[in-house]
Parts: sequence; C-alpha cells; structure tokens
Amino acid sequence: MGAQAVSAVSLRPYLPADARRCAEIFRSSIEELAADDYSDEQREAWASRADDEQAFGARLAQALTLLAVIDGEIAGFASLKGAEEIDMLFVDPGFARQGVGRTLVDALTRLAQARGAKRLTSEASDVAKPLFERQAFTAQKRSLVRIGDQWLANTTMTKMLGAGSAPATRH
Repeated sequence: MGAQAVSAVSLRPYLPADARRCAEIFRSSIEELAADDYSDEQREAWASRADDEQAFGARLAQALTLLAVIDGEIAGFASLKGAEEIDMLFVDPGFARQGVGRTLVDALTRLAQARGAKRLTSEASDVAKPLFERQAFTAQKRSLVRIGDQWLANTTMTKMLGAGSAPATRH
C-alpha cells in the first residue's frame, strides 16, 4: 500500500463521551496486537483494566488525552500524565501501522516541550517499545508490573527534550 493510500491522521482532545470507544480500542489492541508478546492470561488481566468504563474514562480525563482520528473514526489514543509521562498509548488493530502511534507520540512530545518538560518517559509494553525507539526514546530499565495475578514485563523509555534533542531554535 503506497503512502498516498493512507488517510491523514487528525487529533482532537478526549471527551467523556469517548470512554466506551477508548475502552474498546484498549481491549482490542491488547488482545490482538500484544498476542506475540504476552500470554492469554497476561492479556486478559491487562485488558480487564477497562472493564469499569467509568473508572477507565476518569483516568483518561485526568490526563491530557488526545485521540487520533482517521476518516471520522477514533483510531487510537494517548495520554500525557503531568508534563513528563506518556501514560497510555493504544491503537485500534484495524489502524495499526498507519502512523497513528507515531502521530500521537509526536504530539505529546510537543505538548510536553511546551509545558517545559526536560524529558519524556513511558512505561512501554513490549509491543510499543519499537515505536518509542523509532521516536528517539531510549530504554532505561526493564520492570515487571503486577496486574491481578499476572506479571507483565515493560520497559521504562525516556527521551530528552529541549536544546539537545531538537534544532537549537527558541520560540
């Protein structure tokens, strides 16, 4: 598929009415895209974090959450927690490999810089780690996170922001 066949990704802020769609993306992304990296039991425990849609939506609302939209459909979402942490980044499997994750990380990087952050971090799943590496994040440490009765591995990724990571221009 050529680049011209891919529809443009637009961004908009998260609204409370988006909670159900974001929970669907969260679940399907984990179930399908993480199948090679995590066991069935691990994915089930992880996806269950969206079972309480009200609590899930509240978590998204507490952060600066952006939605990626392609042809009017929500294709993915990501949250900036505080000024320095990408808390969640999930793409609908039907929109995977279309620049959705890259667009979201780039937008949150710019927002973090605008908020004066010196670095950006994320606890990246094994699925998301290559995307963060392509966005100039570097692995700092591996961790195990307990969700229910399951342990899931992730990698703390960081990207330095500011003068050392971008052209030396001030706005």
